[in-house]
Amino acid sequence: MKFKIFKKDGKARTGEVFTDHGSFKTPAFTPVATLASVRSLDQQEMEKLGAEILLANTYHLHLRPGDKIIKKFKGLHGFMNWDKPIITDSGGFQAFSLGYGMEHGVGKIADNIFPGKKSVKDNLNKWAKIDDKGVSFKNPLNGDKVRLTPKISMQIQSNLGSDIIFAFDECTSPLSDKKYTSEALDRTHKWAVECLKYYNKKQALFGIVQGGAFRDLRIKSAKFIGGLKFDGFGIGGSLGKTKKDMVDILKWVIPLLPEKKPKHLLGIGAVEDIFNSVAEGVDMFDCVAPTRWGRRGHLYLSPSEGGCFENKFRMVISNSKFKEDKKPIDSTCGCYVCKNYSRAYLRHLFISKEWTFYSLAAYHNEHFILKLMENIRESINEGNFDKLKKKWLE
Repeated sequence: MKFKIFKKDGKARTGEVFTDHGSFKTPAFTPVATLASVRSLDQQEMEKLGAEILLANTYHLHLRPGDKIIKKFKGLHGFMNWDKPIITDSGGFQAFSLGYGMEHGVGKIADNIFPGKKSVKDNLNKWAKIDDKGVSFKNPLNGDKVRLTPKISMQIQSNLGSDIIFAFDECTSPLSDKKYTSEALDRTHKWAVECLKYYNKKQALFGIVQGGAFRDLRIKSAKFIGGLKFDGFGIGGSLGKTKKDMVDILKWVIPLLPEKKPKHLLGIGAVEDIFNSVAEGVDMFDCVAPTRWGRRGHLYLSPSEGGCFENKFRMVISNSKFKEDKKPIDSTCGCYVCKNYSRAYLRHLFISKEWTFYSLAAYHNEHFILKLMENIRESINEGNFDKLKKKWLE
C-alpha cells in the first residue's frame, strides 16, 4: 500500500491510497459491508454510487460462511465480486459490542450512547469475555465458543484477502473507568506487536490507538502505536461523551502519528463529525449509519433543504406531513431516488413496510455521504474547506 498526499488546507488534506486492487481518494468514507454486502445494496449499485472501497467484518464472516470458505474463492474480492479495495476490521470492536457494550447498554450508533452510569461488574449475560491473550465469544448462531487472539485475527484476515487490515485490539466502553481502560490499553499494545509478527505481509496493516477519553492514555497510545511499523493508523474506542471530547482526542493523537501515513477514524460517520474530524487531519471513515438510519426511515438532507445539526441532517419520512408531498427527498441531490420518487411515495413504502423502501433509502443515504466526501475533497483542493464547513455546520 502507498499513500500520496496531494493538497493541504489547514490540517485538512486530500490524498490517495494505492492498493493491489486499485486506489481510493481521501478523505474517504467507507461503506460497511458487514457480511460482504452493504445492507440492501449490491456491488453493482455501490459502483454506480461511486464507492471506491468497502469494509467487511472479520468476526461475522469468520462465523458465517467461514473465512476458510471465502479463501477458496481467492478471498473476499472473488467471493463478493468486488474488484476494488476492501478493508477488514480485526474483531476487536465485537469485544466491546458483545462484552461491556451489552452490559453497559451503549454502542457507537445511537441518538444517545451514554444512557447513564451502570455497574462495571462482570455480567454472565455478556457474549464476550476478555483476558490478556485474547477474547472468548459466544457464537450467537449456535452458542459455541469462539476464540480470537492477535494471531487468529491475522490468519482470518489473511484468508479474507482484504487489502487493508486492522490490528486486533480491545475497544473499551465509554463507561469504563481509567483503571480498566489502562489495563485494556496495555493489552492492545501487546497485541499490536503480536499482529506485526503474524500478519500477511501482502496486506497493509493499520495499528489502532486506544485510551478512551483519558488524555495521558491517548498520548501514551499514540506514541507507542505511532512508533511501530504500521502502514496506517486507526483511532478507535470510546471517543468521549460529547462531540467536543472527540475533537479533543483527535487534537491529542493525530500530531503524534506519522504525518505521511493515513489516519482512519473507526465507526464514525455523522455529517458534523466528518467535517470536524477532517479539520483535524483524519483521512478515512467507516460507518453503518447511512443504511441503518435508512431502514429506520431517516433520510439525509443538505442544509439548503433544512438539514442541520439539530435534526442531524435527516428527515423522518414517516411524518404525516409528507403524505402528499410531491417533492423529492432533497432537490439538490442528484441520486437516482431523488430524480424519480416523491416523498409521498417513499413514505407510503415505509409505512407499508415494502422492502423496496429499504434499498431506495440506503441508495440515497450512501449517495449523500459519498457525494459529501467528494465535495469536501474538492473544497480542500481549492482551499475552501472552512467555507464549506461553515455552510454545513453554521
